[in-house]
Amino acid sequence: MDILFNFLQTGAVGNFSWGNLIMLLVGGFFLWLAITKDYEPLLLVPIGFGILVGNIPYAYGMNIGVYETGSVLSILYQGVTQGYYPPLIFLGIGAMTDFSSMLSNPRLILLGAAAQAGIFATFLGSLYLGFSLKDAAAIGIIGGADGPTAIFLSSKLAPQYLGAIAIAAYSYMALVPVIQPPIIKLLTSKRERLIRMKPSKPVSRRLRVLFPIMGFLLTAFIAPGSLTLLGMLFFGNLLKESGVTERLAKTARSAFIDIVTILLGLTVGTSTDAHRFLTPDSIKIFALGAASFGVATASGVLFAKFMNLFLKEKINPIIGAAGVSAVPDSARVCQVLGAKEDPQNFLIMHAMAPNVAGVIGSAVVAGVLLATLGG
Repeated sequence: MDILFNFLQTGAVGNFSWGNLIMLLVGGFFLWLAITKDYEPLLLVPIGFGILVGNIPYAYGMNIGVYETGSVLSILYQGVTQGYYPPLIFLGIGAMTDFSSMLSNPRLILLGAAAQAGIFATFLGSLYLGFSLKDAAAIGIIGGADGPTAIFLSSKLAPQYLGAIAIAAYSYMALVPVIQPPIIKLLTSKRERLIRMKPSKPVSRRLRVLFPIMGFLLTAFIAPGSLTLLGMLFFGNLLKESGVTERLAKTARSAFIDIVTILLGLTVGTSTDAHRFLTPDSIKIFALGAASFGVATASGVLFAKFMNLFLKEKINPIIGAAGVSAVPDSARVCQVLGAKEDPQNFLIMHAMAPNVAGVIGSAVVAGVLLATLGG
C-alpha cells in the first residue's frame, strides 16, 4: 500500500489540478482547429500536442519536465529561450519566399508598413495595463502577426512571458481566416472589393538576386537589432534566387524548416504548465493579442483606401489586410474574399507584396525595440 500511495503521489493523480484540466482542454481545442478546420496545422498540431505533454502533472524532481534543468524537454526548449529557433525559421521562410510581387509594385510596401500599427497600438495598450517597457515591447510584436519574431524578442526582453506571448501569437496567426474577413468587409464597400488590379510586371533575375543583398544591408544599417532575423531571411532568399544553390534552398524550405517547426511548436506547447501559464497577465496578453490583430488588419485596409485618394490606378483595399506578417495566410484570405465578390479577380499575387513586406517590417520594428530597450 505504501508503494501504491507513493506512486499515486508522484504521478498525475496526486498532482492534478483544475488548471491542468483547463490547459488539456485548450490543447485539445488547438488540435481540433488544426485537424478539423485546417487552421495552420503545421503549427497548431505540434503546439496543441505540446500543451498536452506540458500539462500531465508529476512530482518535481523526476527530471522530465521542460522547466527541470538537464531534462530532454528542457534542452530542446533552450532553442526557444535562447532564441535559436526563430532565425532558423526565417532562413526557411526566405528560401520559400518570392519577393517579385513586392519588387514589381513597390508602392504596396507601404501597406506592409501601415499594418505594423498593430505593434505600436499593442505596445501602448500593454503600458496602460501596467506592463513594463520591455514587457510591453515584447507583447507588442504580437501585433505584427509574426510568431518567430514574437518569440525572438520576448526571449530577449520578457522571458517570463515567453510562453504566453508565443501561444497568443501563433493562436491568432492560425485564426487569421476567422479574424480578418469581418474587419475587411466592415471597412470596405462592395465597389471597392470589386476593384481589379493590373497583373504584376515581370522582375529580372538580376534584381531578384540583388534584392536580398541590398535589402539586408539597408535594413541592417537601419536596425542592427534585426541582424539575426533578417540576415537569415535574406540569406535564405539568396539561396533561392542565386540559381546556383538550389539544393541548399530546397533543404532550407523543406526538411530543415519542418524539423525546426516541430521542435519550436512542441516545446512552446510544453512550456504552458498551468501553474505558470494561467495567470491574470496571460489573460491580458491574449486580450491584447486579439486587439492587435484587429488594429493591424484595419490599419492596412484603411491605408489602402487612403492611397486610393491619390492614385489613378486604384488598389483593391482588401490586400491591405495582408500587411500583417502571417505569410501566406493573409494573402490567401484576401484572394478568397476577392473571389467571392468576383471569381475572376485574382488578388493573391498583389496581396503577397504587402504580406512579405510585413515580415520585413515586423522584424525591423523588433530590431529597433531590441536596440532601444535591450540594454
